Amino acid sequence: MSSEKKRVQFRAPHRLIDRTDALATVLGEDRTDVLVTALREYLQEAAHDDALVQEIAGAYYDDEISYEQLKALVGAEEAANVRVLKQQLDEGYVDDLAEL
Repeated sequence: MSSEKKRVQFRAPHRLIDRTDALATVLGEDRTDVLVTALREYLQEAAHDDALVQEIAGAYYDDEISYEQLKALVGAEEAANVRVLKQQLDEGYVDDLAEL
């Protein structure tokens, strides 16, 4: 995983941030560490949610996300499978097969 960091800013409900701060205190960490861990775990779980993986694949098929973004979300093996399926769905690919 890259060690480069990017600053982000977002708004969240006070109650959620208060809970985050309380957990950070209990764990002896800072708020950022708790939020980064939570985000990392959420993204990891999302990569194993079949319905969400289908939505991600759909976004790739529709050229809304790049192959690199796809790979970051679902992993290299699943991304390779999705890329092959996209190539098979490509109209030009189907036409090439029909000519064989």
